[in-house]
Amino acid sequence: MWKRKELKEKAKQVVKINYWTAIIVCFLLALFTSEFGTSIILIWQGEDSIDPNYVLKQENIIGDNKQAEERLNEVEEQEQKIEEKKSEFNNFQLGIIETIKANVNNLIKSEKYVFRFWDAIESFGIKETGLGIALIILAIVAIIYIILIAEALRVAGRKYFLEARNTENTKIGVMGEIFKKGNWKNVAITMLLKNIYNLLWYFTIVGGFIKSYEYRMIPYILADNPKVNRKEAFELSKKMMKGNKWKTFVLDLSFLLWNILSFFTFGILNILYVNPYRAATVTELYITLKETASEDKSEK
Repeated sequence: MWKRKELKEKAKQVVKINYWTAIIVCFLLALFTSEFGTSIILIWQGEDSIDPNYVLKQENIIGDNKQAEERLNEVEEQEQKIEEKKSEFNNFQLGIIETIKANVNNLIKSEKYVFRFWDAIESFGIKETGLGIALIILAIVAIIYIILIAEALRVAGRKYFLEARNTENTKIGVMGEIFKKGNWKNVAITMLLKNIYNLLWYFTIVGGFIKSYEYRMIPYILADNPKVNRKEAFELSKKMMKGNKWKTFVLDLSFLLWNILSFFTFGILNILYVNPYRAATVTELYITLKETASEDKSEK
C-alpha cells in the first residue's frame, strides 16, 4: 500500500537532481498545452478562453441587439446567484471546491475549442456571421493542434519524468521519442480516444470525474511504451487505478496549500517548484502502481 509521504520524498529527490530541466519541461507543457493550467497567464489559461458566454460579454459585438442584451442579463443573473451561494461556504469548503474545479478545468481546458464553437453559435445568433466563421476556423485549428501536438507533448512530459527518476540532469531531448515515426500516431489516437471517452462520461456528471481518475495512468503507460496497444493501455490504467482513485484524489488535494502559496506569488512558485514537484510525485505513483500490478500478475 503506497503512502503519499513516500511518493513525495522520492519526487523531491528527482526534482533536486534535475531542477532546471524539470522547470523548463513543465513550463513548456504549461505554454503549449493545458498542463498546469493556472501557472501562466496565456490564451490557454485566460478565463475568457473557457467562458461559453465570452462573445455575449463583448460590448463591441453586442451593440444595440436587444436579444443579445437579454441573454447577457440572464448570464449575469446566473453568475450573481452562484457568487451568493459561494458566500455561504467557509474557507475550507471553498478550498475544496476550488481544488475540484482546478482538477476539472485541468481536464477540459485543452478542449476550449468546444467553447469556441459555442461562441460561434452565439455569433451567428446575433447576426455576426463573419465572426462566427472565424471562430469556427479557430476551433478547427485548435482541434488539430490538440490532437497532433498538445496531447503528444503531455505524454512526452511524462516520458521526461520517467527518465529523470534514474538519471541526473536528464536531457529534454528524451521527450523526442514520443514523436518518432510509429510512436506519434499511436500516442495521438490513444489520447484522442481517452479524451472522447472522458468527455462522454462527463454527461453523466459524476461518471466523468471518476473516469478521469480511471484513465489517469494512460499518458504514463504511453510514455513508458509508446507502441502499447490502445485497448491494453485502457485496461492497464483501469487495473492500476482500481482501489486507488480516492487515494489519488486525496494526493491531488494534498497540494492545496502549495496552490494557495503559489497564488500569493502570482504563480511564480508553481513555475519554480510546485509543477515539477507535482509531476514527479504522480510519476512515482505510476511506478508504484505499475510494480504492484506486475506483482499481482506474477502471483496468478
